[in-house]
Amino acid sequence: MQKFIEILKAKGLLRIIGEPVSTDLEIAHLSYIEVKKNGSKALLFTHPVDERGRELPPLLTNLYGSKAALELALGRSADEIASEIERLTKPKKPRSFSEKIDFFKYLLNLRSIFPRRLGTRGQCQEIEMDSNLNNLPILKTWEGDGGKFITMGQIYTRSLDGEHQNLGMYRLQVHSENELGMHWQIHKDAAGFFEEYRRANKRMPVTVGIGGDPLYIWCGQAPLPKNVFELMLYGFIKKTPAKLVKSLTNDIYVPYDLDYVIEGYVDPAELRAEGPFGDHTGFYTPIEPFPVMHVTKITRKKDAIFSATVVGKPPLEDKYMGGATERIFLPLLRTTAPELIDYKMPENGVFHNLILAKFRAQYPAHAKQLMHAFWGVGQMSFVKHAIFVPENAPSLSDFVALGEFVLNRFGAGSMLVSEGVCDQLDHASPNSCFGGKLGIDASEDHSTSAPILLGDDNLTAKLKELAPEILEAKQYFTNTKNPICVVRVNKTRPIREFAFKFESLAPRLRIVIFVDKDARANNPYMLVWRVTNNIDAKRDISVLNSNLIIIDATAKDEKEGYTRGWPKATDCSPGVVSNLINRGLVKDDPALFEKYEIFG
Repeated sequence: MQKFIEILKAKGLLRIIGEPVSTDLEIAHLSYIEVKKNGSKALLFTHPVDERGRELPPLLTNLYGSKAALELALGRSADEIASEIERLTKPKKPRSFSEKIDFFKYLLNLRSIFPRRLGTRGQCQEIEMDSNLNNLPILKTWEGDGGKFITMGQIYTRSLDGEHQNLGMYRLQVHSENELGMHWQIHKDAAGFFEEYRRANKRMPVTVGIGGDPLYIWCGQAPLPKNVFELMLYGFIKKTPAKLVKSLTNDIYVPYDLDYVIEGYVDPAELRAEGPFGDHTGFYTPIEPFPVMHVTKITRKKDAIFSATVVGKPPLEDKYMGGATERIFLPLLRTTAPELIDYKMPENGVFHNLILAKFRAQYPAHAKQLMHAFWGVGQMSFVKHAIFVPENAPSLSDFVALGEFVLNRFGAGSMLVSEGVCDQLDHASPNSCFGGKLGIDASEDHSTSAPILLGDDNLTAKLKELAPEILEAKQYFTNTKNPICVVRVNKTRPIREFAFKFESLAPRLRIVIFVDKDARANNPYMLVWRVTNNIDAKRDISVLNSNLIIIDATAKDEKEGYTRGWPKATDCSPGVVSNLINRGLVKDDPALFEKYEIFG
């Protein structure tokens, strides 16, 4: 990590902040705004302080805050790594003697993917600290958070029989000076290990790593198959094995060069309320019971630097981390779906909420077959909304051209509404961990004739006559057969109680999306974030006639059968940002604040 920081500094990708900045909201808000800027940089806080003004060790945020920084961590481009994986999935028989030699050398080189265990202590164990979490620069990110959270921890666990080890990234709430809330979600590998220990009524060892080689962090969120240790991917990318040392108080092996190591155990019989927490969806997740990690040892390097990330509304670091994941894992997706040409998961769809996929359509309902395949593959099973386009469609990165293409072919027959597992952080579905899914097949033309449009002001007036709750109507893609009409409402009753009235305007409408009054109808980037977060396809999408689609992306309540408690969005505290502006740490940029809805 120290070497990487020097590289970032030399490349002009690092900003060093030498004055005291608080771990209580200030560092998180500063980092949150920085990563949304063009040319964002990693931030090294050399003198962070806690809420009482006590100085803490150095802290790094926005480590992956740019594409350039990500590629420096990978050591090469994501496309180059993807090409190598594709060669493995489609091996060619060597023909000449020299090709056979090269192939043999390549196979020998693959031995580097397996982590190597060292028989010595590591750099990460040079200094044994007091086992007091309050001595670490752990951030409180959002005003509504339940406390301080470790957000870039590498969670190392092992199966009960010791045969498998896992590296994951899960948030860790600080319950006390030596207790952490372990938020591993129900679908994750570590949660599977936890269930093994629970059935055996045994304590589960856990070791948390902080820092070290930046690639460890990316590997921790990589969607690898079950029981494949993520540090094997590190060896594949780096062409050198990850070097591991044994934890001092348990049998888990971790990288020798981590900056901090937090060791402990989880008692399967003990659960404690964890949360709320403003998560990467841009909304708070609720208070729920999760296991507790009891800390038994904390060690560090001599020159340790603590790492943290900030999650909330897009765009954030996961924009760049997820972009690399897209490229690198495309060849593996093709082994399940050979007709897949490319895919993209836009960051304002918070990745699992929206996927765009281009494929070679070969027969009727081919796209629907692929939708089911995607919904059954690993972490792809969490995807809520999938749009499939044929190979002659525009680039998946050209969102305007792609939107026009899809909307000129869209109709009620394009949609497949299904149900399946969803991310445990998803708040829209009526049930935790499973809900509705939507697939759109744009490989076939299901469109009808274009509507006869009204201007936004005239349309708003007409809609207000139908329902007094309506505040504003804003139309997009008016040059297509299926314009999208965003309707902002001051919701006082369920949308279904008046949406049927829109049938009288069916000749002038095709797709109507209802959003709450706090949404900005003129901000398409954040509308994608809001709508893909807030809808459950089975509940919230209706076809009023053959060509009028109604989508309810408003907050739901008990009157609509929603009993989970609709969460608030992650908004910065104006007083904190104002203070940072006055101290010259943040630029007063109203356009940026408005574009990304910094204050809601």
